[in-house]
Amino acid sequence: MKQLTIDVGGTFTDCLVLEESGLLQRFKAPTTPDDPTEGFFSAVGKAARYYGLSLDQLLGEVDQIVHGTTLGTNILITERGAKVGMITTAGFRDSLQMRRGIKNLHGSMFDIFIEPYRPLVPRHLRLGVEERTLYNGQIHTPLNEQNLREAARVLLDGGCTSIAICFLHSYANGENERRAKTIVQEMAPEIYVTNSHEILPVWREFERFSTAVVSAYIGPAVTRYARRLQSRLKEHGCRGRLLMMLANGLVQVVEECVDRAVYLLNSGPAAAPSAAAYLGALHGRRNLLSMDMGGTSFDVCVIKDAEIPTTTESWVGEHRVAIKLVDVPSVGAGGGSIAWIDSLRLLHVGPQSAGADPGPAAYGKGEQATVTDADLVLGYIPSDYFLGGDIELDVQRSHQAVARLGEPLKMEVDRSAQAIFTTINTVMANLITEVCTKQGQDVRDYTLVAGGGAGGIHAAAIARQLSIDTVIVPRVAALMSAFGMFAKDLGLEYARSCFRSQSLLDLTEIAGLYADMRRQAREDFSRIGIPETQMSFKSTVEMRYLGQFHDVELDLPDGDLDAGKLQQLLQSFHAKYEKMYTYSMPWREAEFHTFRLKVTTPRRPVEMAAHAQAQDAVSAARRGARQCLFDGNPARVETPVYDWERMAPGHEVTGPALIDDNTTTVLIPPGFSCDVDAYRNLIMRAERA
Repeated sequence: MKQLTIDVGGTFTDCLVLEESGLLQRFKAPTTPDDPTEGFFSAVGKAARYYGLSLDQLLGEVDQIVHGTTLGTNILITERGAKVGMITTAGFRDSLQMRRGIKNLHGSMFDIFIEPYRPLVPRHLRLGVEERTLYNGQIHTPLNEQNLREAARVLLDGGCTSIAICFLHSYANGENERRAKTIVQEMAPEIYVTNSHEILPVWREFERFSTAVVSAYIGPAVTRYARRLQSRLKEHGCRGRLLMMLANGLVQVVEECVDRAVYLLNSGPAAAPSAAAYLGALHGRRNLLSMDMGGTSFDVCVIKDAEIPTTTESWVGEHRVAIKLVDVPSVGAGGGSIAWIDSLRLLHVGPQSAGADPGPAAYGKGEQATVTDADLVLGYIPSDYFLGGDIELDVQRSHQAVARLGEPLKMEVDRSAQAIFTTINTVMANLITEVCTKQGQDVRDYTLVAGGGAGGIHAAAIARQLSIDTVIVPRVAALMSAFGMFAKDLGLEYARSCFRSQSLLDLTEIAGLYADMRRQAREDFSRIGIPETQMSFKSTVEMRYLGQFHDVELDLPDGDLDAGKLQQLLQSFHAKYEKMYTYSMPWREAEFHTFRLKVTTPRRPVEMAAHAQAQDAVSAARRGARQCLFDGNPARVETPVYDWERMAPGHEVTGPALIDDNTTTVLIPPGFSCDVDAYRNLIMRAERA
């Protein structure tokens, strides 16, 4: 049997097949924005042809598919979601718009020229109803059901296709929200309804309201897509299990995802750090920078001591998303990023992207110069071997697009292409520097793991700019997110907010919270046929010093908390706080806020097949040469080109050189050397001065 992972990105859809032998086969197809399932089956169809099978025959041999998609993120960013209505506690309908006094994420709240925030739900579709739950979970005012029905009728008559129910303090007791959802579904069974406490059962009303509204906004489209994909897979004879990649680094069955669509945001990029951690471990490296440069975006993750970071402090565009997710900051910088000149005659690249349609000028439809066009002009990309020859690039069209861009600056085509290359590398290097600096990390202490279809061309230049001496380019670089999905656990995360200072902490109460979360986990996992004997539990708690705002998450000792374990936990808190902020206050009382439980099932171990040492010289893998430009020099250099498929462990190459694959190209510029490891990954090293 085979396993598949499929990552639908903004430009390409990646399909990775893991054979029982441990060999990996890679396939890419253009993403189809109007119907992503078409791109999905196009990529799988390529895999079927490789094996000499029909689509139905291949899917009949597949026992598991893990799927990540940027669909939810794209819907949110491009504002193509459902028409959402919001029902909330009377008097609180403006919490969503007021946020926390933040007028704009990128400017001053006092700047009168910045346009105010436009929430996903306009004010006339945010309605209050009579109900009130107190912070301790006590129902102070029962839900006024007649009031609720009247509000729901207004929203339904107003054309809303999705409704978010967001009541005050529902994290402490969701009874009123559950009853409201039942009533709305009785009135309109076809309507998508979201309860805030089911999405994010933790304190802070704005964060919970905003996250629930985002889920309601993308939910209908995500549900339609997932259901359609399930249906088509069954039509093609697939009996294997379809799992969806979640933003928190776990995977889950479709039935557990569609009601919490917000967890599918960034589901593809969330997998890449796992791939980087796996590949770094092969070389004994624990401090890694995972970069993924695709066609539309550039994602980066700082992995310290082999630990993949998560965060609850995320924004997607201008919208707050407070679920726990893998911390993968992103910027609009990819192969399809468009180069443009502003009113001050300064060159910029991105964040706008040509996407899959029309794509870069080289694809034959687009008119604007992109990073891919610049790379083609510079000689880095093969015009006759792009995606293994599936797409023949139009060199002349790229030259014309890049030349047009340079005309206002009186720059000829080669200089314009070099300027685009340098600019986009600076954009990406700046993001890495920003992320590392905010975390107090020295970027020079890290190894760069370069993924994405365009990552191999730009990785060495980024490393040089940041003084990083080692770059790992995986054999699966162009499908790094898809590879990371193989290493993911199936699971869910649960949370309960309970504010207690250390002197008032009731250990029996905390034990009850975890007992309740375990009960809910058993119910959720039993629905998908997983018994408790196959479930693993990990307990954590978010703490802070009394009076502070930001929390620190810590692992709880095994078993129920007792006085001894509480003291052990407090000591760990002070130590971690000092490690993060260089000081601690052990004399000050700590405060407990949110108790979390991560429940997973064992995953299959991923074992990549090692390859035999090279029996011939690297020259046997040479497939020709291209005329390339480097480092701003006007003269082109004849650069040897090697076929990655024919390279084996032990082969070494000194830059300048290019290594072509049917999914990507790797550039080894002057000043770098490269060798092939046992798994046919490329290890680039900067030559020491």
